[in-house]
Amino acid sequence: MQFSIDNAKIWVPGANGMVGSALLRRLKKENVEVLATTRNDLDLRDTNEVNLFYKNARPDLVILAAAKVGGIHANNTYPADFIGDNLQIQNNVIVRAKKHGVKKLLFLGSSCSYPKNCSQPIKEEYLLNGPLEPTNEWYAIAKIAGIKLCQAYRKQYECDFISAMPTNLYGPMDSFHPEDSHVPAALLSRFHDACKKGQKSVTVWGTGKPLREFLHVDDLADACVFLLKNYSDAPALNIGTGEDISIGDFAKLIKTTVGFSGDIEFDTSRPDGTFRKRLDVSKIHALGWRHRIDLESGLKLYYQWYLEGMMK
Repeated sequence: MQFSIDNAKIWVPGANGMVGSALLRRLKKENVEVLATTRNDLDLRDTNEVNLFYKNARPDLVILAAAKVGGIHANNTYPADFIGDNLQIQNNVIVRAKKHGVKKLLFLGSSCSYPKNCSQPIKEEYLLNGPLEPTNEWYAIAKIAGIKLCQAYRKQYECDFISAMPTNLYGPMDSFHPEDSHVPAALLSRFHDACKKGQKSVTVWGTGKPLREFLHVDDLADACVFLLKNYSDAPALNIGTGEDISIGDFAKLIKTTVGFSGDIEFDTSRPDGTFRKRLDVSKIHALGWRHRIDLESGLKLYYQWYLEGMMK
């Protein structure tokens, strides 16, 4: 059953983030009015501000991609912020969406919300079937709560609130914080700096053995629009490529992309995190969506955007 988004007002909170900005690029192709807000415009943790926004803007649809995000170090260092801020954001946006008559809402969870030792590939029904990875459980629990909140509103009020579980993302507007960034941003900036400074080696955290799946953020944005139009059910659908690569091989790909000629060393004192988390994407494939940007091409686009930003 298709849902028409023609002439709809779509609210994209967190519009200046990696996912939010990708959604803005994708929604330009649709006949919609986009309501884009950033944290400078609106504090999503503030109930009164969110309530007032809904009252004045009256969005028809919402894609909730705004969240406090970060890598292993950030999750370990700021657990209260990761669970507290994300719960506040989700509760305010989702609860008030029902109050103000939003026709459809898409909430973005995270693949890290699945149990640490899942069977591979990870199916949607594995959610809550085991303990979480300790290094990011605070963020994961908040995301699980958001999914369950959407399901609760579907069950009690028949709200068309849906959820999705993206895999690891990379692309324009990524965060390049030296300690708190995710793997793609951390490695890209590290290899770029090493190349620029003529270093003989680059250090990669962990053993390099864990396997990860990486999705270009523009593919995620395309999947979000697809789900708005084509999905209406309680389970959170996986969004990914269905393909994974070891961190060590991923580092080699970035090394090649950047043009670094030195060695790669592994700091085994740093945590690896979950060994493997490849998503089963058969359900979204069955609906008719597949990713378009392969990893090698995506990393070239990613680095090109990074270089353009350095030149500004």
